[in-house]
Amino acid sequence: MSDEGGMTRDPATLTPRNIPVYRSVQEIPTGFGPCVAAIGNFDGVHLGHRAILSSVVDEARVLGVRSIAITFDPHPAQFLRPHRAPALLTEIGERVKLLAATEVDAVLVLPFDAELAAMPAEKFVREILVGALGVRGLHEGGNFHFGHGARAGVSELKAFGAGFGFSVHVHKSVSVRGLEVSSSAIRALLTAGDVRRARWMLGRPFGVRSTQARGRGVGTRLLVPTVNLAPYAGLLPGFGVYVTRLTVQTSSGGRCFQAVTNVGNRPTFEGVGFGVETHILNFESIEMDEETPIELDFLMRLRGEMKWPSPEALKAQILKDVARAKRFFRLAEQE
Repeated sequence: MSDEGGMTRDPATLTPRNIPVYRSVQEIPTGFGPCVAAIGNFDGVHLGHRAILSSVVDEARVLGVRSIAITFDPHPAQFLRPHRAPALLTEIGERVKLLAATEVDAVLVLPFDAELAAMPAEKFVREILVGALGVRGLHEGGNFHFGHGARAGVSELKAFGAGFGFSVHVHKSVSVRGLEVSSSAIRALLTAGDVRRARWMLGRPFGVRSTQARGRGVGTRLLVPTVNLAPYAGLLPGFGVYVTRLTVQTSSGGRCFQAVTNVGNRPTFEGVGFGVETHILNFESIEMDEETPIELDFLMRLRGEMKWPSPEALKAQILKDVARAKRFFRLAEQE
């Protein structure tokens, strides 16, 4: 299916897998190693991350050892610079699921706290990589930094590898359609509302995982074709109107709906304020309350948000938006 269709999900990135997830060094079982690893924030688990992790898995299989992805929670920037930290593409639960889907054998989530932030690079290598994990091979991008103050880079890592007996593989950046893939580049695209090119870098549609907004009289069933997203701390696309796919996770499984979503302040109506409002196109009532998990995938941007001269003018535009969205889905189904 083409980019414009936007409906196909990459099964290699989204197939659920039950693998060990260790939430601290202390949870790593004795005798876990030897292993091959990659360390990173892995925000978004984009195509660049997946290329590195694929190499981790390949080397581990050749050596007959385990493979592991090592990440952090919270994101180091959120701990060190909370007022300037970027909004994340994926919260930790979703990030772990995406990491597990790369076929690594385990995930280690290191709590990023004052102790870890102050840990010298050599101690991190000696105690965690070598002592707890038995690392035999390490794969990183060229801009990898670690240790206290992020003072050590790949050159220091190679020196540690030579001293402690593990190999270090430094990977070049991945490019897609002439665009260098990185989490920061994806954030910039999404902030500009460019969900199409963000999808190229992610290898899947950008989505958010949340629940319905509270205080709207939501009962045990969804009886109207509009869902308002609960306040969301992660990154959202720039203000505008988007073709989306809404998945409601019920006890009987996920129910997928075609939808149109407005992200913004809805300026035509004074004082309404910010919201993420999704209008379902192929609506049917469904069991759903304020705790029901929902997934909202952004497939295509229709237009920016603007103030219309009257509610009637807005309604006329909404009808046009719905028509374009329905055409999008019709074309997607034909491919």
